[in-house]
Parts: sequence; C-alpha cells; structure tokens
Amino acid sequence: MLVAEIMKRKIEEALKPTRLDVADDSQRHAGHAGHHPGGESHFTVTIVSAAFEGVGRIERHRKVNALLAEELAGRVHALALTLMTPDEEARRL
Repeated sequence: MLVAEIMKRKIEEALKPTRLDVADDSQRHAGHAGHHPGGESHFTVTIVSAAFEGVGRIERHRKVNALLAEELAGRVHALALTLMTPDEEARRL
C-alpha cells in the first residue's frame, strides 16, 4: 500500500474529516535531503475536521504527527499541514 493511502486511512479513521487532501510533493524536492527516487517522502496535507474544535494550532499538529508517527519515522521526510475546523474553512472561502 502506498504511504499516501496509509496516511489517508489513518486520518479518516481518527479524525473523520469533512475534507482531506494529501498531495505528494516529492518530485519538487529531487536532490534535497530526505528525497526518495520513488517519491512519497514529502507531503502537503490539508485536513478539515470537527475534531479540531477548541484545539489550538500546535496541539492540532501534535495530534496529526502522533497519528502519522510510523510514517514520519520511516519514509516521510517532510509534512506540511493545514488543519482547520469546518467553520474556519467556511470563513476562508
């Protein structure tokens, strides 16, 4: 199973997001530290979930990093996160 698919499954099960985008940005990092020729080393992830209600920005990041600890300890070198509640997303639109 691809790393992106594993991350999506874990996030969906734990956070029940109303929006989840997982983009593999590895090709943009060719030649940089942590890059793998086969990709799946650098990701940009956007999660919109009610699970973030009343939770500060740092704690949201900690929650997602803990969820993906196995992937971060392995192949994933970089993870850019945008984490919002549904209300926060609606205000951005």
